[in-house]
Amino acid sequence: MKAVVQRVLGASVTVAGATVGAIDGAGLLVYLGVTHDDGPADVTWIARKIWDLRILREEQSASDVSAPVLVVSQFTLYGDARKGRRPTWQAAAPGPLSEPLYDAVCAALADLGATVERGVFGADMQVSSVNDGPITMILESPR
Repeated sequence: MKAVVQRVLGASVTVAGATVGAIDGAGLLVYLGVTHDDGPADVTWIARKIWDLRILREEQSASDVSAPVLVVSQFTLYGDARKGRRPTWQAAAPGPLSEPLYDAVCAALADLGATVERGVFGADMQVSSVNDGPITMILESPR
């Protein structure tokens, strides 16, 4: 499982002209990708890592200040563009595997105490954000 985590001053996701998820103020925007062999241990690890990661102002974590988290599914995190000009998506898990794990990460964050906003899995989304810092971290669950 892979996540790109950005410290933001606000972020939103729009689908077909309607805002489906948004955070107003300081928080985290998380792009989440799932690969074929991810499972419950990866869900637990990445949710805890996102929630406790000290990347907010004054080295605080989202858990320290109850910062909101906007989670967006992002299969392209597992794109491979090392050869040619067209990326392959073979490492990205298919929807029937990745959607329940995406849902589980959102639920795990909520169980930890996060206010979780979401994109729409598999939708054509427009994401807007104001990156703060900028601070962007890449997390990948251990194997």
